[in-house]
Amino acid sequence: QVRLVESGGGLVQAGGSLRLSCAASGTIFSINVMAWHRQAPEKQRELVASISSGGNTNYADSVKGRFTISRDNAKREVYLQMNNVKPEDTAVYYCAVFAPSGYWGQGTQVTVSS
Repeated sequence: QVRLVESGGGLVQAGGSLRLSCAASGTIFSINVMAWHRQAPEKQRELVASISSGGNTNYADSVKGRFTISRDNAKREVYLQMNNVKPEDTAVYYCAVFAPSGYWGQGTQVTVSS
């Protein structure tokens, strides 16, 4: 059984920083893509950032230049460094791992106050 556990969410003021972490456990033979998605109230879940096993990254236009995704393959962890956050970044952030089947975490709330 694969389990993903996110941490690092919370309340932060606009312009501040936050770092999300996600740890994968269980039987996973090969992790391909690791990613962060988010879902704001009454909106669809959207991709925030992804990173391949080779380190190639992809970002939503809305977070480019502010967020940085990284991963530690040995620890099977993925991180999201969020800088200069904005109120529109408020959402539940979900970690996802594709190996190649997709696995999702329970989500962590990020609230940005203006």
